Amino acid sequence: MTFTLLNTYGKACAVLILAATLAACNTGTKQPAATDSTAAAGKQAPAFATDSAYANIERQISFGPRVPGTPAQEKCAAWLTASLRAWADTVYVQRAKVQVTPGKEVPCINIIAAFNPAAQRRILLLAHWDTRPRADKDAFDKTKPMDGADDGASGAGILLETARQLHARRPEYGIDLLLTDAEDYDQQYCLGTQYWARNPHVPGYKAEYGILLDMVGGRNATFFMEGTSRQYAYAPMKMFWDVANNSGHSSYFSYAEPPGGTPYIEDDHTYVNQIAKIPTFDVIAMQPNGSLMPHHHTTSDNLSVIDPQTLRAVGQTLLNVLYGEPFKY
Repeated sequence: MTFTLLNTYGKACAVLILAATLAACNTGTKQPAATDSTAAAGKQAPAFATDSAYANIERQISFGPRVPGTPAQEKCAAWLTASLRAWADTVYVQRAKVQVTPGKEVPCINIIAAFNPAAQRRILLLAHWDTRPRADKDAFDKTKPMDGADDGASGAGILLETARQLHARRPEYGIDLLLTDAEDYDQQYCLGTQYWARNPHVPGYKAEYGILLDMVGGRNATFFMEGTSRQYAYAPMKMFWDVANNSGHSSYFSYAEPPGGTPYIEDDHTYVNQIAKIPTFDVIAMQPNGSLMPHHHTTSDNLSVIDPQTLRAVGQTLLNVLYGEPFKY
């Protein structure tokens, strides 16, 4: 994904925002509140199994860098598909070729798991599972592949644990999990999502809103409200942030704007909003200056950056939303 910053405030306001942002952040590992398994509306949500989500990340990494066109892509896709088939009502696998440069195509594998497929009211949950071919931001070797523990595996890991919970106890409405491929191929972004948005797994597919998880497992993470998400899906995004704060995760989910201005990130939600016309917001960790995390697109994006407490804050908030009042916003 890529990002830009839109500076919307003067220096005085930026100082105030910086103070508010820093007050909302810890310098060490953040701790969840004891009430984090209770949904905002007072309904009991299942407890998010952090160990399970962490194991999902480990398993994805075990296949090697999940670069389109490699054996690791096929092996990981087979494991993801088999896991979801054990839990979901219906699993769809989209296979396509996507163009990454003039004259070059790579295979793309999108995996969609549907819960309560006959329900009219639906929520879309999505994350990408591929990794970038090379660590172009690395300080030492920009040609190496990377594990993508946070950038890719963390979102997919949380969604797999969510699928396991949905299998055990299903809400009455419909939920669809979309694991997208080819999100991060050199200078071409979100190719799998663009393909799905133009070729949905169900003709005419619609959901009331979507939630994208990307880079949701890193240490010292803070989640600001991203600009495109504000533009297309502010109401459900605000609801998600409210649930997070009411669940005791205010140190992770900040209402403040980064001092540098609102970041606009080209991520999978961009094309779900613009092509599929489903209001979708991005849950993605940023630094207080609005840039992405230091391990982004480096070989440091490995298991050492994953913090179980961050996984729990995001995963429990997601369950609290899904098992609370997800359409009340």
